[in-house]
Amino acid sequence: MPASPARQIANTVVRRVFEDGAYADQALHAEARKLDPRDRAFARQLAYGTVQRRRALDHVIQRHTANKKLDPRIRAALQLGLYQLLFLDGVPARAAVGESVELVKRHPGMGLVNAVLRKAADEGPAVFDGVPVEVRESYPGWLAKLWREAYGDETATALMVRMNEPAELALRANTLRTTPERLASALGDAARVADDPEAPDAVIVDGAFDAHGHPLFADGHFMPQSRSSQRIARLAGPQPGERVLDLCAAPGNKSSHLAALMGDEGEIVSVEHHAGRAQQLRENLDRMGASIVRVEEGDAGAPRPAGEPLFDRVLADPPCSGLGTLQNRPDLRWRMNPQRIEGLVAEQRRILEAAAAAVKPGGTLVWSTCTLDPAENEQLLDGLGDFERETQLTLFPHETRSAGFQVARLRRRAGQ
Repeated sequence: MPASPARQIANTVVRRVFEDGAYADQALHAEARKLDPRDRAFARQLAYGTVQRRRALDHVIQRHTANKKLDPRIRAALQLGLYQLLFLDGVPARAAVGESVELVKRHPGMGLVNAVLRKAADEGPAVFDGVPVEVRESYPGWLAKLWREAYGDETATALMVRMNEPAELALRANTLRTTPERLASALGDAARVADDPEAPDAVIVDGAFDAHGHPLFADGHFMPQSRSSQRIARLAGPQPGERVLDLCAAPGNKSSHLAALMGDEGEIVSVEHHAGRAQQLRENLDRMGASIVRVEEGDAGAPRPAGEPLFDRVLADPPCSGLGTLQNRPDLRWRMNPQRIEGLVAEQRRILEAAAAAVKPGGTLVWSTCTLDPAENEQLLDGLGDFERETQLTLFPHETRSAGFQVARLRRRAGQ
């Protein structure tokens, strides 16, 4: 019998990611459209987990093949089978081995796949005894080093473990349309109010849930948004009638939240550089009923127009390394590197300067990134004059059970 459709699709996604440089989410969307929901969920679990755990899987492959150069098709089948054997509960070993062999049927390396997987099945998790945590948990060495130096060994290890666990699915109830209690009730037994004082509009959904396909999404009752992300607009503290600037605003999570917190009274200017994302921003704001928001297509790092009034509050959520979102982005740990982060920091500095210049004396600046890297946050803010730092938060996923964020609130000194 051929391998199951879910395994065939997962195998294709893994090969596209590692051989062609495809993004895992895009490759899965393209390949799994014809699968039924159950098979699509299993294919996603297999593909994302295999991509996420690549370093650990390759460690086992190397151990059993003595650094032999492998055909990409053979390596992908081994990775997929090993992920099921070593990291996925509930999959019988015979299925993991047999169906992985079927993926390379009639290939000269089929026997190697069978032999390696059978050895791994006998050895089990003991294969990782004595192995460094960044190999076992599958992280590039530079990232493990960054977290150890920034936060210490214990926190770095906790981060690496947590970032490999399934992410929480959180929604933000749009209080311009509904309440968290009404939303949770409308979504059924799988949904519950988060009961999080830092994110009081959050609703948690357990199990499979097509957020963007739900009728209540189309009606603007909610926005998929992590509880950590939901804290950002609240930290800005916008008040009805104020003038607020949101930089790098697409897809509109924070702009629409600012509008809801302001009771849709006042003025919000939301800036987005990319035309397609700006259009998505407009559509989301319209869907959410955020009528006080005006979308500008432009460079967030460019100075504001001469003579324009300054803003009571400015929120800047710039492009960043995304190291707090690895639970949802399985291939990001392999795409990001220190050189790319250096380029991002240079762009962030430009945006920070433009954001700071737009804040009126006595006004508030909020700097937010979905990463866990001091170079993109507190170190960047250290050189910012005329501002007093009121709050500096690092939201660790292993502590919050949500996405990783760093956020600072600063106040511009009066008369500056």
